[in-house]
Amino acid sequence: METYVRITFDSEGGKPSEVADRLLSAGFVPTHGNYDFVYDWHGSVRRDQVLELTDAVTEQLRGFQVLFEIETV
Repeated sequence: METYVRITFDSEGGKPSEVADRLLSAGFVPTHGNYDFVYDWHGSVRRDQVLELTDAVTEQLRGFQVLFEIETV
């Protein structure tokens, strides 16, 4: 399974490069298409694991004034 993230930036918020650095440090990699980053679980994943990852992303991006959308497929 994979978890995809789409970021919406605010011109008053953090730099896109800083946001990218935060996501990279959380294990995401850049991707092309409808999403900006992807996290590969290398197999199936439980709901609680996705929620833990989402909590971690929330903490990583706190203060950057960005919106993010997460989808796990």
